Amino acid sequence: MRTLRTARSARAARPVRLLAVTGAALAALTLTACDNGTGTRDEGSAGGSSSSSRSTGGAGTSGDTATGGSTSTGGSTTGSSTSTGGGSTADKASSAGGTSDPSDPSDPEDRVTCNGSDTTVTAQPVPRPLNHMLITVKNTGSKHCDLYYNPTVRFGEAQSAPRVIEESQPQAVVTLAPGESGYAGVLLAAADGSGGEGTTEKKVVIHFQGAEAGSDAGSPASPALPAKGVYIDNSVAVTYWQPTMEDALQY
Repeated sequence: MRTLRTARSARAARPVRLLAVTGAALAALTLTACDNGTGTRDEGSAGGSSSSSRSTGGAGTSGDTATGGSTSTGGSTTGSSTSTGGGSTADKASSAGGTSDPSDPSDPEDRVTCNGSDTTVTAQPVPRPLNHMLITVKNTGSKHCDLYYNPTVRFGEAQSAPRVIEESQPQAVVTLAPGESGYAGVLLAAADGSGGEGTTEKKVVIHFQGAEAGSDAGSPASPALPAKGVYIDNSVAVTYWQPTMEDALQY
């Protein structure tokens, strides 16, 4: 009986010893893994941590790159702003100095009355219509000038001026910007001879009127006539100042 119990005890202890040995082996394996940093679970964990660290570093690098992009974008924005500001300055400069007409017609200080001192005046007969002469006044000053009413024309030594063609009166005063021209037409003689006996004149003086009808605007002009002179009779007449030569010669 004692022998049987001993055998049974031995068989029962055998699995216990086997488990103990297995446990010791696993413990040794665990300790070894801890010592050398390898091991299935730890390697996976370490690899995961390393991968995560690299990924984080990559994100940090990408973030730095993005930040650099932001700086670059900011530079672009600054450049764009500078360019826009420069464009505005250029536009203002162009608006201020690029125009050929520096005077402001709405400013009374930039408006004067046209006369012989700030204009050049010519008086030339034209082939059509017959017996007509065209007076041209060009503004040579730096300000706008106004041509009021009609020119007061005196041929030769005449003491009186020709009549004015009233139907030629324009709707507004003719204003000349610097460099622009205004016109007046002169009917020299009747084409049908109804003007009576005429004379040939080689001199003409043109006076300018001010804002008040009949007033003197200042320096007159004495444009040259053709060497042979111009023939005038009692029908001689002059138009109001006109903005175009076509308007001046239609009467």
